[in-house]
Amino acid sequence: MVPLFETDPAMLSAMLDSVFAQTWPHWELCLCDDASARTDTAQALATRISARLAEQDSGFEAGKVRLVRHATNTGIVGTSNDALALASGDWIVLLDHDDTLAPHALAALAQALEREPEARLLYSDEDKLDESGLRCLPYFKPDYSPALLATQNYIGHLLALRADLMRALGGFREGTDGSQDYDLVLRASEATRAIVHVPQVLYHWRLHAGSTAINTDSKPYAHEAGRLALAAHLQRRYPDHFERVDDGEHLFTYQPRFRLPARCLASIIIPTKDKADLLEACLRSILTLSTWPDFEVLILDNNSTEPATFEWFERIQREDPRVRVLPAAVPFNWSRLNNLGVRQARGDVFVFLNNDTEIISPDWLEQLMQWARLPDVATVGAQLRYGDGSLQHAGVVVGMGGWADHVFKAEAPAHLPGPFVSNVLTRNVMASTGACVAISRTAFDALGGWDEAFEICGSDVEIGIRAHKRGLQNVYLATVRLYHHESKTRSSFVPEVDFIQSDLKYAPYRLGLDPFFNANLSREHSSPTPRYPESA
Repeated sequence: MVPLFETDPAMLSAMLDSVFAQTWPHWELCLCDDASARTDTAQALATRISARLAEQDSGFEAGKVRLVRHATNTGIVGTSNDALALASGDWIVLLDHDDTLAPHALAALAQALEREPEARLLYSDEDKLDESGLRCLPYFKPDYSPALLATQNYIGHLLALRADLMRALGGFREGTDGSQDYDLVLRASEATRAIVHVPQVLYHWRLHAGSTAINTDSKPYAHEAGRLALAAHLQRRYPDHFERVDDGEHLFTYQPRFRLPARCLASIIIPTKDKADLLEACLRSILTLSTWPDFEVLILDNNSTEPATFEWFERIQREDPRVRVLPAAVPFNWSRLNNLGVRQARGDVFVFLNNDTEIISPDWLEQLMQWARLPDVATVGAQLRYGDGSLQHAGVVVGMGGWADHVFKAEAPAHLPGPFVSNVLTRNVMASTGACVAISRTAFDALGGWDEAFEICGSDVEIGIRAHKRGLQNVYLATVRLYHHESKTRSSFVPEVDFIQSDLKYAPYRLGLDPFFNANLSREHSSPTPRYPESA
């Protein structure tokens, strides 16, 4: 299904040839030209179709291509709907007039449907065609990620929907010109969860001056149309929580905001042993920067011995009644300490925090709680940075490095094209580090708390996996930022029991099956790196 308007003849011919070259034979091409004034566009269209019909033994039938022309210009939504009206197939595949398909694109979709016959929406990985027609900038996407979709239209191309779903949605919606595909996907995600990602590069998106692929300023009206479409979607999806959609830090990105009740208590739970200087920096950043006033801080004193630590405990509790120090005279077990803290906490949302962190984002509590209180969300992690500003945590990939690791570790936070999602965009993850993670009381109780079979590390990943298996989201919230002075409190030693528990409880995702990464990316590098030739 291709809407046309003033298409460059060479690009139009390349698009048509990519359809004609499909190895899967069962297709029809539905074109609607929106009153193009260029005579060379119409001539190129007629020439390429006629040439294809004239080829001997091509098996090409005239009825494979259906074309309608508008007498006057109606815009992209009307043109797309009129192309849709020509369709008689079971599936609708969207193709832009200046892009191309991989020769096996339709065959790959058909194979995916054999594996996932209940699927109602399919999308694939993609790359770009530079101005010389050479492929570049592959983009390997995660499986369906509603948090990322609420931040950016990452699904993009190739996009296919069952025809009955497409028509039940009423096709493309008036008033969404420029973001009509985004609006369509958002509405489809409300109608079905049978959304299947095909991890192959099946679509080649052309870079040229008029496309958003190379010039994001070429269609500024589309950004606002996308924001309005997202706001309408979130209002329907979370009617009791949705507040507004703010513009993101970059064009075509967004930041959803959700309502909090006037009284919503955050319980910040911090295990510690001595190191009063680190804890002092952490607490001062919370007390002086946080714009949400309704919080309590529970410091779990796990066998401190230094007199200066106890002096500081007494002083900070006198200074601010929101701070409580709770003795926890038990052998160190990160999960047990945090479970003990929960038993003393009064909050609606628990924020588990390391004592070697410092707040950067003043509204960190509001943001964490807004997402954590959503009914389908379990854990909400933050962007953590080293002291030099590089990334310490931007989400956990299970299976990375053999067990689990932080993707983008030591990279600069930057919104740049790359083989995976931008590291400064909110997205779904399998897990976030326990150094800063929020969980609502409701979700924490439903999950049963932290798994105390882990002693030092691994239970943060395990609770994320447990939540995912129960159909809950885990979210990396990139707009919440803290410093994390990693491993300055305790050694990096990991006991054997944590490896044993990880082996038992990370399955099957540890075997390269983390749905929020991509099978075409290496698990041996924390920086997203394509695995060639598998990803070719």
